[in-house]
Amino acid sequence: MKQKAQKVGRLRAAVLGWLGAPFGLTDVDAWARLGASSTAGVNVNDQNVLQLSAVWACARLISETIGTLPLGMHERTSSGKRPAPQHGLHFIIGTQPNPDTVSSVFWEAVAAAMLLRGNARCEKLMVGERVVGLQFLAPSRLSISRKGDGTKEYRYTEENGRQRIIPASRIWTIPGWSLDGKTGVSVIHYGAQVFGAALATDEAAAGVFKRGLMPTTWFKYPKVMKPDQREEARDLIENRLSGAVNAGRPAILEADMEVGTLGINPIDAQLLQSRGFSIEEICRWFRVPPWMVGHTEKSTSWGTGIEQQMIGFLVFTLGPWLKRIEQSIVKDLLMPAERARFYPKFAVEGLLRADSAARAAFYSVMVNNGILTRDEVRELEDRAPMGGNAAVLTVQTALAPLDSLGSNTADQQARNAMANWLKDMMASTADT
Repeated sequence: MKQKAQKVGRLRAAVLGWLGAPFGLTDVDAWARLGASSTAGVNVNDQNVLQLSAVWACARLISETIGTLPLGMHERTSSGKRPAPQHGLHFIIGTQPNPDTVSSVFWEAVAAAMLLRGNARCEKLMVGERVVGLQFLAPSRLSISRKGDGTKEYRYTEENGRQRIIPASRIWTIPGWSLDGKTGVSVIHYGAQVFGAALATDEAAAGVFKRGLMPTTWFKYPKVMKPDQREEARDLIENRLSGAVNAGRPAILEADMEVGTLGINPIDAQLLQSRGFSIEEICRWFRVPPWMVGHTEKSTSWGTGIEQQMIGFLVFTLGPWLKRIEQSIVKDLLMPAERARFYPKFAVEGLLRADSAARAAFYSVMVNNGILTRDEVRELEDRAPMGGNAAVLTVQTALAPLDSLGSNTADQQARNAMANWLKDMMASTADT
C-alpha cells in the first residue's frame, strides 16, 4: 500500500511538471478526486477522509451551523440600515435557492465543499442578467479543463449520467482559505499526512480487534507437513484459534506445535493514545475545539457558559467562513449598481436561540438602550406585534447627561426630588 501511494505521488508530480497549469491539471479539486499520498501508506481522498469520525464531526458541525443561520438581504438607506425582503436574492439565499433544495441544505453543501475541497461552485440560474436561482454543483461530478484559447470549460455530469457544458459566466465560485488570493486550498491535499496517519491507526485498531486483541502469532511444527496436514492445520488456526470470536477458548496443541508472537501489544503501542492524538490533530486543521466533536479528555479554555463558548466558536471558526460567503454574494450575485445599496448578512444571534437566559439578557440590553423596539424583539421571537408603544424606541432615564441638567425634564426631576424631600422632612417633624 505504501509503495502504491508513493507511485501515485510520483505520477502526480510528473504529470504536473509535464503539462502544468495551462492544461488545468493544477486544480485542487482534480487532485482531491485522485487522492493524496501519505507516509503512513494510505492514499487519502474525498471519500475515505469522511470515514474518520473527527473529520465527519468537524465538517458537519461547521456546515450545519452555517446552514441553519438566518441569511437575508439588507439595505443601506438615508435613515440607516434595514432588512430588504423585497430584493430578489432575499428569498433565494434565505429560503429556497432552487425548486429542489431549501437554503439550509444548500448552504451545508457549499460549506462542506469549501471545508474539504477548498472551493464551492454553484450554477447561477439566470433570466437575462439577473440571478433567479442557485444550483449547487457536486465537486465529484464537475470537471474543469482549459480550452485552446485559454478559457476554462466546466463539464457537469447529472445524476442520470448526462453531461452538459456550463458557461463560465454562470459559474459562481466561493473560495475557502487561499494562498494565491483566487483559489482555495484543499484540506485533503495539505492534510494528507495527518489524515493518512489517522486512517492507518484506525485500520491497525480494527486489525487488533479482529485478531482478538492479540499481536501477530506464529505457529511452528517440528517437521515438514504434507499438503493435507497443512490445510488441516491452517483450518485449525484460522477458524478455531484466531479472531475475537475465539478469544478465551482453550486451545489444544498437537504434534509438538509451538506458538509465539511477533510485534508488541496494543498497550505498548499506545494505540488508544494515538487515536486520541489524531482527533486533536484533525480538530486543529478545522479550527474546532475537540470538546465540540465529543472529545472531552481535556477541558475547554473558551469559557464555562454556553454563550461564551458560542462567541468563541463564532469569532474564531465561523466568522471567516461567513465573511467569505457574504462578500462572494456581493461580488458575483448582485448587479454592479446594487452593490453600494444592498448587502447580505448572516444573523449570528441565532446561535443564542438555545440559551433562553442569554437571549433574554441580549434583548433586555437592546431594548433598554433604544436599539430595538419591543415589537422588533417579538418579531425575532416569531410573535405577533403589539403596536402602539411597543413599536416605540425607549431608553432608561435613571442616568441623565450633564448638559441636560438645565432642560425641562431635568428641572422637573429636580423639583420632584425636592418635593419628596420636603414631604419626608415634614412627616418626620410631625412625628417628633
